[in-house]
Amino acid sequence: MTVHLVGAGPGDPGLLTVRALELLRRADVVVYDRLSQESLLDLAPAAERIDVGKAPGHVRLAQSEINDLLIERGRRGETVVRLKGGDPFVFARGGEEAAALRDARVPFEVVPGITSAIAVPAYAGIPVTLRHSSTSVTIVTGHEEPGVDGAEGTVDWQAVARVGGTIVVLMGVRSLPRIVAELVVHGRSPATPVALIRWGTTDAQETVIGTLADIVARAARARLEPPVLAVIGEVVRLREKLEWFETRGQSLEAALVEAR
Repeated sequence: MTVHLVGAGPGDPGLLTVRALELLRRADVVVYDRLSQESLLDLAPAAERIDVGKAPGHVRLAQSEINDLLIERGRRGETVVRLKGGDPFVFARGGEEAAALRDARVPFEVVPGITSAIAVPAYAGIPVTLRHSSTSVTIVTGHEEPGVDGAEGTVDWQAVARVGGTIVVLMGVRSLPRIVAELVVHGRSPATPVALIRWGTTDAQETVIGTLADIVARAARARLEPPVLAVIGEVVRLREKLEWFETRGQSLEAALVEAR
């Protein structure tokens, strides 16, 4: 009787961990979300599949209902894999699920996954840190909704703007105008480079480059829809030299031409 909170990684199935693969192969039930690659479900051919994915404007199950589902299936003595995009403890509500399981006295295991906060910039040719220049990285959520039902924002954008280094924003494309305004008003230069990466590490990956001054307009022209990750900082300039994933076909073609 164990519920396994498993990180599915950022999207590329090749980035799944060995432990995650082992658990999927012997799972009785897989409870999965929108950002975990559905192709990974083929690794659990005998398992029941339960889709609890959330999309903007559409929620299949509330978080409390997901918690109850995990508890119920765990108590049946089944091997339950809760498959979550990225890492279960990085803006994936894995902590809430683990706490609910602990309170219900249902055994659980946490299987870390490769977080999109690091992997997606890497696939776009952007290192999130650089020795001597960008020596810190701040990971924040862009999914907060200040002003909704009287709620206040939970991110201290003044502190984020002033800490320096690289800022990685997850789930922030809908809030991009507000995030940009907050960073600029609190001291970040409008000339600061920005990369927006959609469906990072997958074949559908696309990247929009700009600055804090123009990235909102560029995102609108590109009609970017979630999931989108933002990288803000000087490290974005490295993409021009280090881009490899989106141009890998072009690089092969150029090499063939040169070989001729």
